[in-house]
Amino acid sequence: MNSDFREGGPRRVGHVKEVTSLANPIVKDIKALSQKKARDESGTFMAEGLKLVIDALELGWTIRTLVYSKAAKGKPLVEQVAAKTVANGGLVLEVNEKVISAIARRDNPQMVVGIFDQKWKPLRDIRPTDGETWIALDRVRDPGNLGTIIRTADAAGASGIILVGESTDPFSLETVRATMGSVFAVPVAKATPEEFLAWKKHVGISLVATHLAGAVDYRTIDYKKKPVVLLMGNEQSGLPDTLAGEADALARIPQAGRADSLNLAVATAVMLFEARRHLLILDKAK
Repeated sequence: MNSDFREGGPRRVGHVKEVTSLANPIVKDIKALSQKKARDESGTFMAEGLKLVIDALELGWTIRTLVYSKAAKGKPLVEQVAAKTVANGGLVLEVNEKVISAIARRDNPQMVVGIFDQKWKPLRDIRPTDGETWIALDRVRDPGNLGTIIRTADAAGASGIILVGESTDPFSLETVRATMGSVFAVPVAKATPEEFLAWKKHVGISLVATHLAGAVDYRTIDYKKKPVVLLMGNEQSGLPDTLAGEADALARIPQAGRADSLNLAVATAVMLFEARRHLLILDKAK
């Protein structure tokens, strides 16, 4: 956290709207963000927890609405976030436990919820350079897998995610939870398979795809020659031939047990840390 959220006491907050009814139109709109249609129409999404809200603000995300429970009132960090929300033209709601529980929809609801504008990275703006690694996911369907992959991409220093084809929403509540805040740090783009392949032809990358028919051990690939895009297949059906056929290398992760495949998030993590192994140097001073 930067000094804006670490030093000093509570700041004077401007207008705070107190809400106690689930029938309040603003509360209804926020609750509707659990549905993709509402997120798409409003261009917003929900993030739960004070840490995630602070991370988002520090990384320059636009907050539309801050919701906090009465139990959080007076806490210095909450007051500071509320002050920054008002300064940015956002709305601040103080709600009771019934409302925050209905919004967060979990047994132990977070005391703070932020509503943010979505951000998508245009595919045309992605021009990988030396030392960069991107992850392309073909029709990823499970929000937990996508969230874990975004978190793993953040941890490994990957440059971003490209969602290829019909994929789960990176801004769903389940995905955002699984990212543990990394959704605010990792750029996400989306493309049709045709757009992705056209993009691939115009950028100087090495496209490494995982495939059950892959003939190359993933540990033997040279990940240093060009910027790398790791192409991971759909959880159930794997990569279609149209995508696999355009890969510069078809890689396979050797397995010894009875399981015939790895979970998508696990397989992506294995590939990603190997692709970036030469770039991940442990700081011995820490």
